[in-house]
Amino acid sequence: MAKIIHDIHNLEIPILKYNDENSLTYVISLAYLSARDDYRIEREEKSAKGYVDFAFHPKNIVNPPIIIELKKDKNTKVALEQILAKEYAIKFLNAYNRNVLIIGINYNSLEKEHTCEIQEIENIKI
Repeated sequence: MAKIIHDIHNLEIPILKYNDENSLTYVISLAYLSARDDYRIEREEKSAKGYVDFAFHPKNIVNPPIIIELKKDKNTKVALEQILAKEYAIKFLNAYNRNVLIIGINYNSLEKEHTCEIQEIENIKI
């Protein structure tokens, strides 16, 4: 996943805007363009204690809901910790009654490298 995002970033973003935070959002939008057939994709969606950078709402009963948090010059763990600390997944667990994928994506502007980490949050019935 990180390589795909890296390649899109290199191909689509002008060098003068390469490290701009909005550029990473644009790159993610391009990377997930084909997902629009299976998901309703929302940016900056309110969820629990904050706003999800990208929320992927499945249009069917097969695909999992997905939450993506973007970071620049931090790391993927910080992104995943934010999702957990701000309880973003609760809304999705309740709405879809299935496991949720959480994804942290970091862009290192010094190295011009992307990293990605994915976790699955299990829907536990109480």
